[in-house]
Amino acid sequence: MNYFRRFLYILYYLKESDWKLLGRFIDYASVSSGKSKLSLIFDSVLSVLRYNISFKDYYCFRFYEKSHSERSEWAGTGFMYEYQLRMNPKGSRELLVNKVQFLNHYRLLVKRMFLHISDFSSDSIELNEILRKSERLVLKGSRGQIGAEVEVISSETYTPQKLLDHMKQHHYDLIEEYVIQHPSLNDLSPSGLNTVRIITQKDNDEIIILAARLRISVNSPVDNMAAGNIAASVDLKTGMVTGPGVFSDITKDSVRVHPVTGKDIVGFIIPHWEKVLELAATAARDASGNRSVGWDIAVTGDGAELIEGNHNWCKLLWQLPVNKGLKAELLRFQ
Repeated sequence: MNYFRRFLYILYYLKESDWKLLGRFIDYASVSSGKSKLSLIFDSVLSVLRYNISFKDYYCFRFYEKSHSERSEWAGTGFMYEYQLRMNPKGSRELLVNKVQFLNHYRLLVKRMFLHISDFSSDSIELNEILRKSERLVLKGSRGQIGAEVEVISSETYTPQKLLDHMKQHHYDLIEEYVIQHPSLNDLSPSGLNTVRIITQKDNDEIIILAARLRISVNSPVDNMAAGNIAASVDLKTGMVTGPGVFSDITKDSVRVHPVTGKDIVGFIIPHWEKVLELAATAARDASGNRSVGWDIAVTGDGAELIEGNHNWCKLLWQLPVNKGLKAELLRFQ
C-alpha cells in the first residue's frame, strides 16, 4: 500500500471535489446513519487512505453503512485510475480520448455521418449534405468528457454559415448525424439517446465482457449519470434489464419505472442484443493497445451503432446498479 501516493490523492480530491455536492451528501448521510458530520468527514479521509477511494466515492458507495470487509470489495477512484493507466497506457488512450481519431479509426463500424470543423467550410458539399440528411445534429468538442461539450440542435434552424459560427462561438469542432434510437428505447425515454455501456477486458487474445449497463436519460439530451441520469444492470445472456435505475446522487431513491414516462425499467429487453455484444467485441479487438474499455453503443431500428469508447470508464456506472463492490473482477487481470 503506497500511503504517500494516497496522501497526494487526498490533496487532489481537496482541490477538485464539488464541495457543494459533498455538503449535501454529508448532510444526508448524517441523518440517514445517525452519525455526526465530523465523524463522517474523519472516516472518509481515513477511507481514502485505506481503500483508495475519493471523498465522493465514500458517499456514493455508502461506506458509512458498510463494514471493513464490505468496503474492501469496492473499486474506488484511486484504484481505477491506477488500473486503467496500466490497462490503457497514455500512449494508447489518445484513440479513445480524441473523438475524431476514434471515428476515423472505427469508420467501418460507424454508420452515421460525421465532420470535423477542419474538413469543411460554410459552402462545402459535406456540410450541406449533413444538414439536409439529418433533422437533428449533435455538436461536440472532440475531446469532451462525461457528456460535456455536447449540444443537440435542429438542422432546419441553421444555415451552413450560421452553424459554423455557432460551433466556433461555443468551441465545438465536431458534427455528428443524430442517431435515431430503437422505438422501444424511445418509448422508455425520448429526451435523449439511451446507450448501452459494455465493459470489455482484453486478456491476451481473449475479449471478456465484464458487464453491461443501460444508461437512461431523464429529461436530458445526454445519458451520463454525472448529468443526473440513471443506469440499470443488464443480463449479459439475454439483454434484459435486471435491476432498478439508480442515480449517482445518494439523496435520490432507485426507480423501477421511468420517473417521466412511467415505462418499466426492470424487465426491459434491449433489442438486437447479439449485435450489441458483437459490436463491442469487434471494437475491443482493434483498440490499439487499450485493454480495458467502456463502449457506448446505441441501439437503432436495424442494429447497433458505436458511439464512443472510454479508457476511464466509470466505476459508479459499473458498481452502483448492482449495489456491489466488483474490485475482485479486475484484480485477476493485474
